[in-house]
Amino acid sequence: MTYDCSFLSEISLEGAVSFEDSARENHAADWVAQEAGLGVTPDAVVWPESTADVSAVLEAAHEREGPVTPYAAGTSLECNAVPLFKGISMDMTKMNDVLDVRPDDFQIDVEPGVMGNIVDETVADHGLFFPPMPSSANLSTIGGMIINDASGQKTVKYGEVADWVLELEVVLADGTVIETGSKAVKTSSGYNLKNLIIGSEGTLGVVTRATLELEGIPEQIKGGRAVFEEMDDAAEAVFDAVRSGVDVAKIELIDPLAGEMANNYFDTGLPDAPMIFVEFHANHGIEEEIEFCRAIFESHDVERFEIADEERMDELWRARNELAFAVQQYDPDLSPRHPGDVTVPISKYPDIIRYAKELGDEYDILLPCFGHAGDGNVHYAALVDPDDEEMVEAAEAIYDGIVEKAIEWGGTATGEHGIGMGKRKFLELEHGEGGVEAMRAVKRALDPKDILNPGKIFPETEDEGVRVNLDD
Repeated sequence: MTYDCSFLSEISLEGAVSFEDSARENHAADWVAQEAGLGVTPDAVVWPESTADVSAVLEAAHEREGPVTPYAAGTSLECNAVPLFKGISMDMTKMNDVLDVRPDDFQIDVEPGVMGNIVDETVADHGLFFPPMPSSANLSTIGGMIINDASGQKTVKYGEVADWVLELEVVLADGTVIETGSKAVKTSSGYNLKNLIIGSEGTLGVVTRATLELEGIPEQIKGGRAVFEEMDDAAEAVFDAVRSGVDVAKIELIDPLAGEMANNYFDTGLPDAPMIFVEFHANHGIEEEIEFCRAIFESHDVERFEIADEERMDELWRARNELAFAVQQYDPDLSPRHPGDVTVPISKYPDIIRYAKELGDEYDILLPCFGHAGDGNVHYAALVDPDDEEMVEAAEAIYDGIVEKAIEWGGTATGEHGIGMGKRKFLELEHGEGGVEAMRAVKRALDPKDILNPGKIFPETEDEGVRVNLDD
């Protein structure tokens, strides 16, 4: 269905509006949707430059029951930004100002279109940084991180983005502007609407300003890698290190296949063996923590444990940071199917790694596994020939099996990518029918006309192209 968005030309906006084919086609998909050919071209694109712009567009769209899909950098991995029911793609990248830095309060105010790396660059001279930043910080916006409740390699020490958001300005579906949260480091005043918006994937409101909490840059930062002979030993070493309370800022697992892919991509010289990448942050006593970790790894038959100098550390982490690109480029005849991001309780981490590799072997599918091991998160992607129906079906079976097993073991279908379109069918399995109905009730209350990012999250929207009336 095509929506008449001509009313956008009648609204007085600071930002721009486009009905041109090129602009609309550029907002049809995110990374994964583009690869899978799942893009949907919106009827118009709006680049708001102020909260007033966002409010005016949403108010007008709400009156006409026209869909509005927030869009930022387009780097989401669950088709979160695909305008499934056309309408308006609201591109937030022009709202990209750093509004205020308050180093004495360890705070920064930013608009949603600010890129993650800009935050750290802005506050570095104050000796500060934003700890939960995902590894895609130079490719993704703060607004996107908030709406997907992103997390990254340092989650094991610092937590996820939600833990560092203090206050939000949000425009609701009917154009109402609200502030939620507080610039105080804690509040118990009323409903926690801030955390309701975080992770809502643009289905409840559009973030127009965020106050983020910052942390002092550690005086000591050291990192390196450990190499193991067996994957089981590496996974068990991660569990043991976390259980034993090693104060590690990053602890990332890479299986031999993922290491081989990294080597093929930029010739890192990494061994084709299970590896753990580690990084330690401290203001004092970092050597003691490193030796504590070394002792635990040695109890799991580590073959090599090295702490790198600064130059070598950057090289090592490049291998981990660019693994997603390495997986994509590994074989020109194969494409990654569904990037997975299940997360399980840390005691189940060795089990979920073992289960994933067993499924890959059972179906004879290349399945690299890597991820933020310290918080129980594993990324994986089945590589298939998209024209080979049997391979595609096998990849789907592997993907479903890993997600279902993670939920069975008390984990989640998604640790950081969100539900979007790709994981809708798992929502009731994870939260139960009652839990999902409670989510629907929230959606009905804040967006009764279902204009904000329709077609995402809820299982009943699985049939693309059929817009669901949540009141039915």
